[in-house]
Amino acid sequence: MVPLLLDTHVWLWSLLDPDRVSRQARTLLGSSDATLHVSPISLWETLLLAERGRLTLRPNASSWLQEALVLSPVTETPLNVDVALASRSIDLPHQDPADRFIAATAKVYCLTLVTADTRLLTCPDIAVTPA
Repeated sequence: MVPLLLDTHVWLWSLLDPDRVSRQARTLLGSSDATLHVSPISLWETLLLAERGRLTLRPNASSWLQEALVLSPVTETPLNVDVALASRSIDLPHQDPADRFIAATAKVYCLTLVTADTRLLTCPDIAVTPA
């Protein structure tokens, strides 16, 4: 099995605009060998995007999010003390808390992060694949 953690934008793109995900990443995400994971931080980021008007979700963000979790083939990967501790020691060139928690989740759970974020693609502490 290939355990993958979807960065927030990759999860949203895969649901709302799949063509934004590269063909190679779409193939990987659709592979029967892949297990897809999402962090609660990505769910939180989705709600923030909707609250700020950067994303429109129908009928509302909370309902859309709950339905998306049922319909999409992802497993929520829990935050815990190990993720919190790793978020402070992970080698990232910035202090964005969401990125730190997502990268730490990948590290703690030994998941490959699928992202288009160049700052995360160069993180030496985790396995990454471009979206």
